[in-house]
This record gives sequence, C-alpha cells and structure tokens, in this order.
Amino acid sequence: MALASATPDGIPSVRIVLCRGLDDDGIRFFTNYESRKGQELEANARAAAVFHWRELERQVRVEGTVTRTDAAVSDAYFASRPRGNRIASTVSPQSRPIESMESLRASYEALEKEREGHELPRPTHWGGFSLRATAVELWVASPVRLHECVRYERHGEGWTAARRAP
Repeated sequence: MALASATPDGIPSVRIVLCRGLDDDGIRFFTNYESRKGQELEANARAAAVFHWRELERQVRVEGTVTRTDAAVSDAYFASRPRGNRIASTVSPQSRPIESMESLRASYEALEKEREGHELPRPTHWGGFSLRATAVELWVASPVRLHECVRYERHGEGWTAARRAP
C-alpha cells in the first residue's frame, strides 16, 4: 500500500509499505520507529493509505489515526520474518545518511556472525503501527471517466456514506 504521512508543519511524504494485517485496531504495518515515516507518525499521528489494483480498476483510500501496535504484536511479527530481514532491520539506520553500503553490509555481517546460532530479539527501534480509519473511499473506474466513488466517514462508532462525483 502507499502510505502518506506528514511532518507537524504539514510537509508530506509517501512511500510503499507492506500491509501486514487488518483487524479491529486498523491496518497494520511495521517499520523502523526512527525512520522518517516513524518519526513523522510519532509527531503527527494522522496518515493516509491507498490500495490500488490497476488490473481490476479499483482503489481504496483510507484516512485515519496511527498508533503503535502492542509490543507482543511487534515481537511476534519480527520473529516470523526471515533471519536476514531481522538482521537488516536491526542494523539499518533507515532513512538516515550512511557512510557507504559497504559499511552497512559490514554491520550486517558482523551481527550475523555475532548472533550465529542464537535468537535475534526485536530491536526497540522497530515495530508496528495500526492505521485506524476515520474515512474510507471506494473507487471503481468507468471507461468514460464517470468513475464510481463512495466515501464512508466514521462518526463515533458509526459510519455515514456519501456518493462522490468523479
């Protein structure tokens, strides 16, 4: 999914992240909390996401608030990842400048050797977020650009729906 966040003063950024679940808490994804997106989400807990299926000519847009997942959820997901991904998540200072790819690879190899034969715990700088929808927009393409669009907005525990012009 494409995930959009913004700094507290409104400077937006968007990137592709992996949707790792959907439950009562919202849409779940995981990242480095110290990355640009992690810092933006901590400082401004509002975000938006888009799921786009070009071949089906469908799109779902979601707007809402973001909270960290429970540590147990982050631990369980981290443990399920391939070992190489866990090592990379531990050593990568995501979004921040690095000396070189060689130095990053050296950090990876050093941790791989150090932890050989041992479990790799989830680093405190890495974990999950849930995006809880306050608005959801469903869009279906039309050949003559009279696309169908319905926007749902949360009001308390209920939702209202309104058809929107394309």
